[in-house]
Amino acid sequence: MHSILLLGGIILLLALCGWVLFGLDGLIGMALGAALAFVFGPRISPQMVLRMYRAREIRWHDLPEAVHLVEVLAERAGLERPPRLYYVPSAMLNAFTVGTRDDAVIAVTDGMLRALTLREFAGVLAHEISHIRNRDLWLMSVADLAGRLTHLMSLFGFFLIFVSIPLWLSGAGGVPILLIPLLLFAPQITMLLQLALSRAREFDADLDAAGLTGDPDGLASALAKLERYQRGIWERIFMPGYRLPEPSVLRTHPPTEERIARLKSLSGKPALPPLPTRGDRIEAAWPTVRRMPRGRVIGFWY
Repeated sequence: MHSILLLGGIILLLALCGWVLFGLDGLIGMALGAALAFVFGPRISPQMVLRMYRAREIRWHDLPEAVHLVEVLAERAGLERPPRLYYVPSAMLNAFTVGTRDDAVIAVTDGMLRALTLREFAGVLAHEISHIRNRDLWLMSVADLAGRLTHLMSLFGFFLIFVSIPLWLSGAGGVPILLIPLLLFAPQITMLLQLALSRAREFDADLDAAGLTGDPDGLASALAKLERYQRGIWERIFMPGYRLPEPSVLRTHPPTEERIARLKSLSGKPALPPLPTRGDRIEAAWPTVRRMPRGRVIGFWY
């Protein structure tokens, strides 16, 4: 319900921009555009993203424990096809999912594989598989498309205001006064709604992951380790709060401490038995990668 309300707010703001700019025709056009986005949804080719990160597929002979975990978790989640597992040669600790529910890919970095135990890695995989089962990829893509359209209409509206300045000065009228504050604040409000939607989906994915693994402490331990590894030794000593200067409303993910606290609060008998994972680390069949991601002109880091 939370996600529906947030996504509805984003689409309502887009429709309001269309109504102020073009009247009833704009409102109908934005409504039809939103309906088409719901039906089809923007799709990005997983292979295009994986090529950017120089990722390669992890086969059974590479990491049998990891591939087995994906298959078991996908079966527990009720997915018809288990997502494919890909390896990203980067020292960063990260995992992400691309594709659709029927054709999904989970990419994990070299740093992630070497830092986590099998139990912690199972929690991370369950979190990503929860995103796939709940269609969060599609949901966030629709929200992103609505946000981009709102931003585009805001730019177009400012262009109309600029063109209408001579009409205002001559007293011949111009664009509606309501248009100015709407165009100023619509992109920012849309961005805040997108961030809130992302945080809501992250909390839900944590909860579902704990249900899939039957082990909320495994994911909590992984989150704590990721938070610790992502901060250097000097930063932990001299600038412990350096990475959290922004208010919570401007974060795409909830604070790690809050996510861990929620996972720790889960009690009672799990819906599914815990996965039979050992506590040792994953033995990767390739050399350690020490390359960090680099920024590109197009804005991506890989």
